[in-house]
Amino acid sequence: MTALRDLLEARQVRIYFATIVAAVLLSIAVPATIVLEAGINPALALMLFVTFLQVPLADLGRALLQIRFLGALLAANFIAVPLLVLGLIQFLPADPMVRLGVLFVLLTPCIDYVVTFAHIGRADAKLLLASTPALLVLQMLLLPVYFGLFLGRDAVDLIQMGPFLHAFIWLIAMPLALAAIVQLGATSNKEVSNIATVLGLLPVPATALVLFIVFASVVPQLGLAFGSAVRAVPVYIAFAIAAPLIGWGIGRMGALDAPAGRAVAFSAATRNSLVVLPLAFAVPNAMPLLPAIIVAQTVVELVSSLIYMRLIPKLGGSGSG
Repeated sequence: MTALRDLLEARQVRIYFATIVAAVLLSIAVPATIVLEAGINPALALMLFVTFLQVPLADLGRALLQIRFLGALLAANFIAVPLLVLGLIQFLPADPMVRLGVLFVLLTPCIDYVVTFAHIGRADAKLLLASTPALLVLQMLLLPVYFGLFLGRDAVDLIQMGPFLHAFIWLIAMPLALAAIVQLGATSNKEVSNIATVLGLLPVPATALVLFIVFASVVPQLGLAFGSAVRAVPVYIAFAIAAPLIGWGIGRMGALDAPAGRAVAFSAATRNSLVVLPLAFAVPNAMPLLPAIIVAQTVVELVSSLIYMRLIPKLGGSGSG
């Protein structure tokens, strides 16, 4: 099973692109795929559960003890990146809904496939994986704060706190608690251990499932939103260039070794587009504009990740690696 898991991880970007193409073709042939939208949250919960299942409980403590790494990771994602995003949104139309879509996706660090990208890119993927619960909790807590700071009064009219609380309970707390229960059971029960091993094959298929449902349900509704989504693409490209360099620079300032510094670079560059979609759907009159803007970033990011996995391994650090 290890060989199959490694194969899935090594070819995951190809799998994701093939999934997106299949979803788009299906949505064109069968416009009724919009009904798949109801499956996004369950698919996300599955994706996050199998992702958290890969985080050994002992490593959570290890991540918290790595003060310099955690400090650099949080500084990059919740101080430096928001400042970068604040500058970039000035190049967007003044329409608060357009800016909201970009903020949704660029202010939320990825917690799923970034781990495998980091592993391929010779980063400390285990340390990054162990930090994913902290990243997910903090982004959910800080996202409304950033909206208020960056959008002002418009944020009050557009954002409702209910969906954030719902997302925290069902997309974070429940999958994390269930993953912890399975891990604890696997230590003393062979059957549970075997189940956990099988579930270890699912992170890539589960992410592909989310991508399929998202694109199949969003594409039929694009319509006039396509133009606004395209206008956001230059901002996403600029972010894709600047963010990993900022992350790597902060890692250097924190005197991290090369693998840890690369992990910060990957984290700063890779965003949580899939997880924030349910929050975007909950915004009044969000369809089709917000999902279109968010999925546009997903495409840019997957292309960028192919480049990251080739270039980021060349980045050095303060120590060996």
